Amino acid sequence: MGLNGGWDKGPQQSRRLLVVSLVALLVFLLLIMRLWYLQVISGQRYSELSEKNRIRYVPLTAPRGPIYDRNGELLIDNRPSFNISVMRQDVDDPEKLLGRLAELLQVPAAELLKRWQAGRRLPPYRPVRLADDVGREKMEIVQEHAPELPGVLVEVHPLRAYPNGELAAHLFGYIGEITEDKLQDLADDGYRSGDFIGKSGLEKELEPYLRGKDGERLLEVDVRGKEMRSLRTREPVPGDKVYLTIDRELQRATEKAFGDQAGAAVALDVASGEILAMASRPSFDPEQFARGISPEEWKALLNNPRHPLQNKALRGQYPPGSTFKIVTALAALEAGVATPRTTVDDEGAIELGRRVFRCWKKGGHGRTNLKKALRESCDVWFYRVALDLGIDKLSEMAFALGLGRPTGVLLEGEKSGLIPTRDWKHRRFNERWYDGETVIAAIGQGYDLATPLQLAVMTAAVANGGKVMRPQILKRIEDMSGQDVLVQEPEQIRAVALSPKNLAAVRKGLEAVVNEPHGTGWRSKLTRVRVAGKTGTAQVVRRKSTEEEEQQTGKDKTPYRFRDHALFVAYAPADNPQIAVAVVVEHGRHGSTSAAPIAREMFRSYFHIEDLPQVDGPGYLGD
Repeated sequence: MGLNGGWDKGPQQSRRLLVVSLVALLVFLLLIMRLWYLQVISGQRYSELSEKNRIRYVPLTAPRGPIYDRNGELLIDNRPSFNISVMRQDVDDPEKLLGRLAELLQVPAAELLKRWQAGRRLPPYRPVRLADDVGREKMEIVQEHAPELPGVLVEVHPLRAYPNGELAAHLFGYIGEITEDKLQDLADDGYRSGDFIGKSGLEKELEPYLRGKDGERLLEVDVRGKEMRSLRTREPVPGDKVYLTIDRELQRATEKAFGDQAGAAVALDVASGEILAMASRPSFDPEQFARGISPEEWKALLNNPRHPLQNKALRGQYPPGSTFKIVTALAALEAGVATPRTTVDDEGAIELGRRVFRCWKKGGHGRTNLKKALRESCDVWFYRVALDLGIDKLSEMAFALGLGRPTGVLLEGEKSGLIPTRDWKHRRFNERWYDGETVIAAIGQGYDLATPLQLAVMTAAVANGGKVMRPQILKRIEDMSGQDVLVQEPEQIRAVALSPKNLAAVRKGLEAVVNEPHGTGWRSKLTRVRVAGKTGTAQVVRRKSTEEEEQQTGKDKTPYRFRDHALFVAYAPADNPQIAVAVVVEHGRHGSTSAAPIAREMFRSYFHIEDLPQVDGPGYLGD
């Protein structure tokens, strides 16, 4: 015992203090471990739960800008569509939810699952779009079953609308859901998964103007997803208004005139180069792409042998046939190897070495000058002058008038066509050029290739005195307040130095093609407006049957894919040209019977001529 008669308590108190300290340390360590678990291991989960009970992001998609024709007539607009989306953080059993939703929407569950998985890259407060444009009936069904569909939202979005159906579909192009690769490229431009973007045509070329800027709403919600209050709203900014150069009614008349034939047609303003109509047939329904095209629909379009997705007006490359005789005539006159009075005795063919080059008309046209050669499309006259002219001067005139090179129109994928030269053949085949190839090139066959758009540019240049204008499809762009964003002015590419006398002689021949007896373009004749033009027939394969046999039997036994293409180029009025057109009918056999009537309907629409009976007369079946 100590001095006070008690035991020494020092060691016992030390043990107690040690035990208490260890317990406190253990509790502290447990608290730290728990805090680490909550903050590090489960931090993301609890953060999402917190946001789930508080914030909801509602995107507000901006309507794409409307598109109008030159007269302010609406071509493309938007309509409201109902989309089904889901907030991922509100879903505890995705498989069960998607299965039930698939039943209600009558779509494959795998399709919804694919979109669910694609939405994982989005922030948790952004809804994942599962189905687009479901229709009002299905939208109401989803709303009726809302209690068993946690996290599912019905959103209203603007969707591209086409009040004119397939009209000018190739010109406008189509939109589609943005791809993963494109989304990464445009990550800084505000695009998100499920957005639609221009894929082709003007929808693609004018995407920055048409898209607009999306808005958003931030809402505070409770644990059941019920809206408590709006935290912030940023209204969407619609895309700009686009005005094109085309005339809706002329475009409609052009497409209607084709019927079920395949091909393309272009109409240009002679003075400005503005595209008044651009048709490619057959067409497609852009609505399929706006709502989301199915694999079956896409496959059907791709496998169609008549290529409905191709804009043949600027991508179709055809032998220009006898429409090229305009080039040959001008080149020969300008080079001085022929005059309007130069005559050739056409007996139906010429011999060149061991080869015989025949005229389309068996027996020939007899004694022929320039005007008759153009009017009746006499091959032999052009054979003869081409031999004196040579391929280089012929090609030089073709290039000058806008053939053989892209026109530079504001549309993707334009083809250049082909105008052969001696140098081109040497580089391409390592072979020399032969006179027989010059003869063939002079009537638009052989290596010659041109697009309908190029043929229209060439025709407009002849009509306006030699000015080659860049074809333009865009007139102006305005914002929603009516302020000009962009105004497109006419652009002259070059001026071809043509003698007024020579040009007048060729134009006189083109006028005879349509308006005089035996003219091959008589089916385009109008009584109230004088038309000038040139027919053409482009051989696809060498034919065994003759025109006489076809006339005798009244039947064409040639398979469709082997029939000649039919062409016609023209302008009107002949004495004061305003509009130039080019028409190509694939496998249409004769420019006079297939292409010229389409041009006639185009002129009738442009000049507002009432319905008239089909012109009858002594025109030729050929060319």
